[in-house]
Amino acid sequence: MLWMVREFTYADVGVDRRVRAESKKMLKVLRDTYKFSHYGGIVNLPYGNIFSIDSGRYLDLVVEGVGTKVLVAQLAGKYDTIGVDAVALAVNDVIRSGAKPLAIADNIHAQVSDPELIGELLRGITRGALESECVVPSGEIGDVAEVIRGLVEGKGFDLVVATVGEVVEEKIIHGRDIKPGDVIVGMRSSGIHSNGVTLARKILFKHWGGKYEPFDVPDGFGREIVYEVLEPMKIYVKPLLRVAENVKVKAAVHITGDAYLKFGNLQRFSKGIGFEFTNFKP
Repeated sequence: MLWMVREFTYADVGVDRRVRAESKKMLKVLRDTYKFSHYGGIVNLPYGNIFSIDSGRYLDLVVEGVGTKVLVAQLAGKYDTIGVDAVALAVNDVIRSGAKPLAIADNIHAQVSDPELIGELLRGITRGALESECVVPSGEIGDVAEVIRGLVEGKGFDLVVATVGEVVEEKIIHGRDIKPGDVIVGMRSSGIHSNGVTLARKILFKHWGGKYEPFDVPDGFGREIVYEVLEPMKIYVKPLLRVAENVKVKAAVHITGDAYLKFGNLQRFSKGIGFEFTNFKP
């Protein structure tokens, strides 16, 4: 059988990186707020900033949304794991600076705040928080039926998690001083990271013009394709911080949206350095 292969780019599926890059330039207005950071101010890192709260102590504050993976959850009719993804996206970002995540706050905006749906989302958030050893002291549930729509009537929702972590000065992973001969070590994922799902959906699922029905089992797979894509992200908090206790970690890159282009951020701190992947098994 002959298959016609269609090439996809992020722009084809509605994610225009050039437009987003222009939007990010607007972030410079936020620099006016840096004057309120005491004890030495803001420390600029490749993937965000941390700020001092005391002599030698810094906080890393991250907020992340789960993206269009919420649509895959609706396609599967399964909502008890997507909260793990929301936590994973945030805490895995925090540890890039060397910070240990401490606390999580969640924001659930729903078409209808159905108790069963909300309960499943919160079970996933709790599972992720327990795995990353974070307290969840607060959150919000909002009914925004005029804003949120989904694949299934009454099941539309968006999920955002904020995480704060702490790092002492000598443990900060700066992303600097990368030199030829340094080694890249990858941590095996559980599948597609959550902010890479838009492109995957359009390729994989017939609902969006792809190849498979959600409950098809492709050759080489042990379960339905929708559950493969819905598999929650790994939480790398414990393994990365354990490594950082024993060896010098110069940089940590969390591969989500934009994939390996994220390595380019490190070139701002180590000029002229490129990256070569060997023994690479996606």
